[in-house]
Amino acid sequence: MATYVLVHGGNMSADTWNRLTGRADYPAGELLGARCWDGTAAMLGEHGHTVFAPALLDEHDHTLSDHIGQVCTLMEEEDVSDVILTGHSYGGMVITGVADRMPGRIRRLVYIDAALPDPGQSLFDLFTEGGVDPRSFPGLEPAAAYVEKLRYDPRTLRGMQKTYLLCTESDFIAVTRTARRKIAAHKEGWTYLELPTSHVPMATMPGRFCRMMLGLALS
Repeated sequence: MATYVLVHGGNMSADTWNRLTGRADYPAGELLGARCWDGTAAMLGEHGHTVFAPALLDEHDHTLSDHIGQVCTLMEEEDVSDVILTGHSYGGMVITGVADRMPGRIRRLVYIDAALPDPGQSLFDLFTEGGVDPRSFPGLEPAAAYVEKLRYDPRTLRGMQKTYLLCTESDFIAVTRTARRKIAAHKEGWTYLELPTSHVPMATMPGRFCRMMLGLALS
């Protein structure tokens, strides 16, 4: 059995989730945080896997370094290893930083339509690299976590097994297209996948998404 650590992205609103699913899964006006993984975590648990889905500290009051430290502390306290470390959206920044600090505990990095930073880049830098203004996206503000530049040694990640899932109907295709170019230029260790769905495949294509996540335990 595998151990999954699932790291969410920006704090998605229940309104967004409900619109994507076409259901009223959560009360309007709430923020989901780690609850965006509820269905995924339940399915993985039903198949006997261990799952942790930490709720990241508020991105306006805490930094990227805080979030990286939060996930590292979880992994240390739970004494987990051979982890399938998964990040959605902004969570790609977090798992990259965690992998740099704790490479010996990680089996595979999984980026779900996620930020894929080079050393010295922030989340906002990735939008600029993709040719778009991050502030043009409703609700995306220059929060502390989004403007901090990530410092890490790329050699640490080079030998790791890594999966990238690009969602072809994502609102953030300008950013994820840049990730695809980076992977094409440096293919070592990468598995690249696509799904014809939104930026939140957990909401809009849960069945296929969960099957993909289950398959990672066999790789």
